[in-house]
Amino acid sequence: MSEIKKLSLKEKIGYALGDGAANIAWRGVATFLFIFYTDVFGLSPVTVGMLMLVARFSDGISDVLMGIIGDRTKSKYGKFRPWILWTAIPLAAILSLLFTSPDLSSTGKIIYAYITYIFFTLIYTANNIPYGALMAVMTGDDKERTSLGSFRMVGAFGGGMLVQGALLFLVAYYGNINPDIEVSKLENEKYRVTVSTSKDVDNVNIKTEDGIAEFIWDGTELNSEENIPTNRKSFSMEANKEYAFIVEGENNLSESNIFIIDQKEGYSNSMYIMSVLLAILMFITFYTTKERVQPPKTQKNNLKKDFKDLISNKPWLVLLVIGLLFNIYNSIKQGIVIIYFTHYLNNQLLAASFLIGLMLASVLGAMVTAPLGNKLGKRNLFIYALLFSGGVNALLMFCGPTDIEAIFAIGIVSEFAAAMFPTLFFVMLGDAADYSEFKNGRRATGLIYSAGSFATKFGGGIAGAIIGLILGAYHYNGQDTASIQGAFPGIIMLMSWVPAIITVIAAGLMFLYPLTQKKLNEITLELNTRRLKE
Repeated sequence: MSEIKKLSLKEKIGYALGDGAANIAWRGVATFLFIFYTDVFGLSPVTVGMLMLVARFSDGISDVLMGIIGDRTKSKYGKFRPWILWTAIPLAAILSLLFTSPDLSSTGKIIYAYITYIFFTLIYTANNIPYGALMAVMTGDDKERTSLGSFRMVGAFGGGMLVQGALLFLVAYYGNINPDIEVSKLENEKYRVTVSTSKDVDNVNIKTEDGIAEFIWDGTELNSEENIPTNRKSFSMEANKEYAFIVEGENNLSESNIFIIDQKEGYSNSMYIMSVLLAILMFITFYTTKERVQPPKTQKNNLKKDFKDLISNKPWLVLLVIGLLFNIYNSIKQGIVIIYFTHYLNNQLLAASFLIGLMLASVLGAMVTAPLGNKLGKRNLFIYALLFSGGVNALLMFCGPTDIEAIFAIGIVSEFAAAMFPTLFFVMLGDAADYSEFKNGRRATGLIYSAGSFATKFGGGIAGAIIGLILGAYHYNGQDTASIQGAFPGIIMLMSWVPAIITVIAAGLMFLYPLTQKKLNEITLELNTRRLKE
């Protein structure tokens, strides 16, 4: 009966911390890498979008290979746990390199971005597929697995909350260049601001604390292509050189109200800290979990049979497509939110509060998924959550830059339902593994869970391409404040109705999923009977 024993609270929390670590990496990349590449590293949005899409074409192969390798791994720690240990430090290291900005030519930057991003996806695969599969072999009870899935998602959203909530404040702290600032009042709500620093800085961003006043370069012809009034200016600074602006639109402006951030140093140093924490959490997961469910003792390694079983596994095929779609939905929202707050709302740090609100809603959503799933059935709950989250999210198209309360309310309510997607998805992959064993007498847990990693990464790649293409169509340039304002319609549609369309498609396809709760109860009873006879 060891395979159906109740899991201890310590083991559930230990397992959850692993997804907290994974989401430091994944949500950190999904939320911040696009704006880092465009606004700091200097790549065009179309280049970034194509990078994120092209890098995904290898994922189908690498994910399946990792599932096969995991199923065939033999060690004293089990099949899947050792991979969490072996990949902890490499994953932390490649995450740090993603947010490092070496001084390279334009071509060199693109090559560096491709190499580091592809290596990130490969190492993430080697870590996350075994981690996901571990849940299916910690217990053979589908209801206990649903509980474990809720713990996992609380951990995942906790890690996401940490990176999304803290990173922008860390960027502001580590990006502080200690500039010399002088503010001279010219007339009511109009000032001359001069800034300088003692070192060369490749990329700084200057704005007021409230983000309302507009900057123009002093001494440059007004309304020239390079000097349209904007709420912030991005530029490079030479050591001991004075830069002057005319700033207009706020009362009582002083030196303390002017913010100048070195985004390059800020992002890099902040992500280095997050990477160390990631490795520590992975080690805790490894040492607190245990594998219990084993393949049938009579099962022989047969790759051809494993693939045949996989392709005939209807629940898995449906989940593969659904997982792809809801990850496109989530990744579009995560990828555009910092750009939306930075440029449309003129308050980047407010994005941190927004993201924390979303993560708190996500934790609540994950916590209620298990009882709601047991009451309504996982398939029905998935459909309801998709339609509700997408419908509410589409309301953001009606919000202007001053509708802060409405933006927060819509985002939080939508995210509460969206949190149920990954919670249900990874639990249902375990159900698909049980279905395969029930139907075919064979179990390939790692191969089944390769769908989860593939859907997550390829969905994120498609989302990145969608963001890049739409922003590119509106001529967005993260280092040119004039072009940013012209891209506002594209930013708004990406934040609202574009992702919502995805949820409608996914909800329709979810009706094809065949595993009702009645069928799952039958499968669990039969498999436990078989295991007791072995």
